[in-house]
Amino acid sequence: MSNSRISGLYRLSVAQRIARLHEAGWLSAEDADALQDGRQVINVRDADRMIENVIGVFGLPMAIAPNFCVNRQDYIVPLVVEEPSIVAALSSSAGIARKSGGFFAACDESLAIGQIHLTDIDNSKKAIAAIDTHKQSLLDDANAVHPRLVARGGGVRDIEVYPLDLGAGKTAIAVHLLVDTRDAMGANLVNTLCESIAPRLALLCDATVAMRILSNLADRSLATAQATYRLQDLADDLGAARKIRDAIVRANDIAIVDRYRAVTHNKGILNGIDPLAIATGNDWRAIEAGAHAYASKDGHYTALTEWKTDDDGDLVGRIKLPLKVGIVGGTLGMNRAALLGLRICGVESAGELAGLMAAVGLAQNFAAIKALTTSGIQKGHMRMHARSVAAAAGVPDDLFDDVVAELVDSGEVKSWKARDILRSRQLAGNGSSASSSSAGKVILLGEHAAVHGRHALAVPIENAMSAVATTSKDSWVRVPAWGVDEAVNPECRFFELLRLVARELGIGDAGVKLTVRSSLPPGMGLGASAAFAVCTTRAIAAAFEITIDDKTVNRIAFECEKLAHGTPSGVDNTVSTYAAPILFQRTDEVHLTTLQLNEAPPLVVACSNSAGST
Repeated sequence: MSNSRISGLYRLSVAQRIARLHEAGWLSAEDADALQDGRQVINVRDADRMIENVIGVFGLPMAIAPNFCVNRQDYIVPLVVEEPSIVAALSSSAGIARKSGGFFAACDESLAIGQIHLTDIDNSKKAIAAIDTHKQSLLDDANAVHPRLVARGGGVRDIEVYPLDLGAGKTAIAVHLLVDTRDAMGANLVNTLCESIAPRLALLCDATVAMRILSNLADRSLATAQATYRLQDLADDLGAARKIRDAIVRANDIAIVDRYRAVTHNKGILNGIDPLAIATGNDWRAIEAGAHAYASKDGHYTALTEWKTDDDGDLVGRIKLPLKVGIVGGTLGMNRAALLGLRICGVESAGELAGLMAAVGLAQNFAAIKALTTSGIQKGHMRMHARSVAAAAGVPDDLFDDVVAELVDSGEVKSWKARDILRSRQLAGNGSSASSSSAGKVILLGEHAAVHGRHALAVPIENAMSAVATTSKDSWVRVPAWGVDEAVNPECRFFELLRLVARELGIGDAGVKLTVRSSLPPGMGLGASAAFAVCTTRAIAAAFEITIDDKTVNRIAFECEKLAHGTPSGVDNTVSTYAAPILFQRTDEVHLTTLQLNEAPPLVVACSNSAGST
């Protein structure tokens, strides 16, 4: 079993986090590669098969919260959420709880409830008695609808009947089918059962079927979780720790009696549960509806958690809420990201996932109340919010962290302020900057022949890559589309290439920060490595005020291609440099003819998302 105690993830780039999780055993090589290449995201074709009138696919961040220990088993928790601070808060809360054994969770019974509402009944008592008399026969009929569910150990376990007073002398009966759906959430399955058995119930009771559908108040599938936060783990000073403990208990007491506070209190719990539900392909809307309804079960809306001080003076938290979730069925088979989320969780049953969700909800509640009653939620939240604001303001990668820090310090986390800070830093000159672009390539004819001195016909993918180079004390390279964000040192994949460019340009060990924007996936035969060499060579030369012509750029890029591919033909770097359709031949010297096209032919580039070695 892998250890979920992973520190320092926030300091790593996305690519480095994926690599770290793979090394720690949380991601298979296949899943790590899929994440690096972005292949976990549902495509438009599959989306169009899921819902109506599809026009695209909407993206949300996918993150993980480490440090979770539930029932003495380690988990990392996949989360799909756009709100800042949730992931960090969960990770911290789980880390504190694991010092005292982590969370203990359970979901002892997991039954879905299907409802059939009967109206126009002359005698409700007689109708209820008829259902009770024929209960076993009704159960047999219902279970005959899904024999494979019964074979897997599931099926309709019981039938319950509730009289309803509709007012104005009107009555109705609610018939509940209690269904063990095994590891599926089971909405479609339960709806089918309700629709199948409803006609017989109507005949038996001489009634009209008003509705037949699943209920999302899954109070026959209650998940619980408990955790102890030791006093010494709440703060270094015991006096401060007692204040934190007592403040958390007091805040929960307020949420129990104040519905205005309770709804925000419970929203904080669902801030943890919903992202896990989305990451595992579960219906977060049903979870939300059921949780809020359960919070009102005693006639008033209240908190879903309880925080108390135990006999040892430690803080103990408990949560109980309905969670009917699934790990099979529904649209899971079409949702690669949800299947990946389930593999990351490592859960083997729907009950295990429900218990993990309850633990996550309790952890998030602890983190939220602790922040509210101590430093306030804005301190951590605003730093993450500042990152979103800076990104929306178009702050470039090389100035991003500095602008975010100044934005937070200013107390004005606004887009206009981010733009002001950016302008002032650019005017102050954080080093000399320059930018450049380059083309990708598509070889129409002669790709392999070109290596042997024969002709090749190639066309450019214009402006496929751009680079910004800024003189600096240190050297750094960022290629967000490729998951690259690292210092230029012997461990960097671009170290030899950038050292070659520096040597050719005569700048020695001078530092330079590079930010490269690419629409070319690497290893796909579209000239990504050549385009990288061309645009970085030009940008670095311009940043150091070095005049360089296309012939020299092409020569340097060709040397870079040798580092990447051994014996390249030279067509990639040539097309990238000149960004024009060419007829290319390489002998002792490059022979190329630039083609003038009156009209560009239609060209479709299909990408397999599987990187090659050339």
